Amino acid sequence: MIRPYLNTDCDALLDIWLSASLQAHDFVPETFWRDQLGAMREHYLPQAETLVLEQGGTPLAFASVHEGRLAALFVSPEQQGCGLGLRLLEAVMAERTRLELDVYQANGRATAFYRRAGFEVIAQGHDPHTGQAQLTMAWSRP
Repeated sequence: MIRPYLNTDCDALLDIWLSASLQAHDFVPETFWRDQLGAMREHYLPQAETLVLEQGGTPLAFASVHEGRLAALFVSPEQQGCGLGLRLLEAVMAERTRLELDVYQANGRATAFYRRAGFEVIAQGHDPHTGQAQLTMAWSRP
């Protein structure tokens, strides 16, 4: 089931975010991700429009949109490869005509996922927080 974020989801989503971030972004020091937990809890999750994919009352994945940008799409590492990320992305896309996102260039799995979903690279740059190369990708409804 996909549903809107509830405040009671916060701890579960932070666990998903941290474990998935550490797995997908091993090129960024682990301390960076751990240092971001407070900002995720206090600023990013409350300010974003977030959808949660749950099964049996347990959140397994989430997607957050902020100011027309896909700010987060994270699936619990144990559930990756099962189509949950695509289901969430399709739910987000169904409500919009255009969507942009930033993704680390070194995260080949994510960039390939977004390309398969119809996103195209529109810019390249560097994340000011990590210094890592990143791609800005965009999708528009045909």
